[in-house]
Amino acid sequence: MTGRTQDGLLLLSRLLLAAALLPTGIARALNVSGFALTLASTGLPSPNAVATAAVIVQVFGPLALVLGVLPRLSGLALAAFACVMAALLHPFWQFAGPSAVAERTLLLADLGLAGGFLIYAMTGPGRWSWQGWREGARASAGPARAAAARPAGKSGAKPKRAPGRAPARAAA
Repeated sequence: MTGRTQDGLLLLSRLLLAAALLPTGIARALNVSGFALTLASTGLPSPNAVATAAVIVQVFGPLALVLGVLPRLSGLALAAFACVMAALLHPFWQFAGPSAVAERTLLLADLGLAGGFLIYAMTGPGRWSWQGWREGARASAGPARAAAARPAGKSGAKPKRAPGRAPARAAA
């Protein structure tokens, strides 16, 4: 796979993963108290604090994911978030019949998202991201900085010769 294709697919996967969380995160940010009531119904202690933290992760995590900022941290945080929220919001073991099947499906979908976030944390965002841009800028500035730091005449590289000419031999 070429580098451009791989970078394009990594960008597409980051966008798809973010699309799974960001709309719900924005909706929950607009009604944090309603989300806190949902969490309180599960018996979770201090649901307001958990709801606020969840909204922060669910809004800013996907934004960091799309931009490719701090991939390890954001990938691991989003994976942990997906696992915890899956267990809290989809306890299929408390249901029977079709409700249990639906809740189990939702739980497994959230765990699949967590797997995607872990893969992102391991592979990184690719060159079409904030991190890729910074590494590219650092790499292109690296040789110029190194040349500027060397004293004149001590480059350590052999002088170039014209193509097709044999090297001059020292007189014996």
